[in-house]
Amino acid sequence: MDAIRKQLDSLMGANRNGDVTEVDRKYYDRDVCKLYLSGLCPHDLFQLTKMDLGPCSKVHSLQLRKEYEEAKAKGGHNFDRELEDLIERLIVECERKIQRALKRLQDDDAKAAIAISVSEVTQSPEIMDLSVQIKEKLKEIDDFDLEGKTDSKIRAIEVLEELRAKRADKQSMLLLDAFNKDRAALPQPLQNPTQVAPIPTLPPDPRTQEMINEKLRKAEDLGEKGMIDEAQKALEEAEALRKLGPRQEPVPDSSNSKYTAVDVRITDQKLRVCDICGAFLSVYDSDRRLADHFGGKLHLGYMQIREKLAEMQVLVMYHILP
Repeated sequence: MDAIRKQLDSLMGANRNGDVTEVDRKYYDRDVCKLYLSGLCPHDLFQLTKMDLGPCSKVHSLQLRKEYEEAKAKGGHNFDRELEDLIERLIVECERKIQRALKRLQDDDAKAAIAISVSEVTQSPEIMDLSVQIKEKLKEIDDFDLEGKTDSKIRAIEVLEELRAKRADKQSMLLLDAFNKDRAALPQPLQNPTQVAPIPTLPPDPRTQEMINEKLRKAEDLGEKGMIDEAQKALEEAEALRKLGPRQEPVPDSSNSKYTAVDVRITDQKLRVCDICGAFLSVYDSDRRLADHFGGKLHLGYMQIREKLAEMQVLVMYHILP
């Protein structure tokens, strides 16, 4: 309920019902969120994800942020270090999660998991331009909010979501292309044609495809939690179902062999780690599933804090250098 109330406050203002008494606050008051004043409160980033920090207990106010920025420009308070410390802790914890998961993989699998840099593969001039547009739209939304232009803010939010979806689609296609090349290089199993029935080439029937999708979702969830062994098992089960093709009458075979997860195992090197949020992706993920990853709150949240940290570090260097 608190999270919903904060979302409504952000969209329409805390006094949307005309029943809130305005408090004469200063940006440096103890109940004002200093992280929000510095540009980013982590409590807003991971709502309804496994990283959800819960609603922020302190006040978020664009007007107070404006007053803080004006005072900061004149040499007043500077809360950036507090935000930078928190962001660094979040990123360190993300990196630790990746390392813990990699330790559970065999050496070759661990090397393969980090062989592709998601952040590098998914960069292109078009995506960089979309990222600039997204930043500008976020600034525009804050401006509309500050000016009390609710309708304009709502329209700007809709455009923002469209831009994020477009960027996620572009990123997924770039990563899918990299995964296709990666998958083509994976070692294929040697199968005895006298013992193994021909691999069906027809697509799975709707029921089987639904089971495959469920296995892939399960693998993704387990991968994000660092449960690599379980995620690999779910991927093997999905691949086994995919190889079976549509349901059909059994083909007589003298060896009476059947397909199993072991028969269709191609390699354990299937998982690739996202170096932005730490989630594990499968080289067999579809473009739609990859787009869902890039558009997910967890990935977007980590992307935002990494960009904010880089921005703050550039500012520090600018002030240090003569």
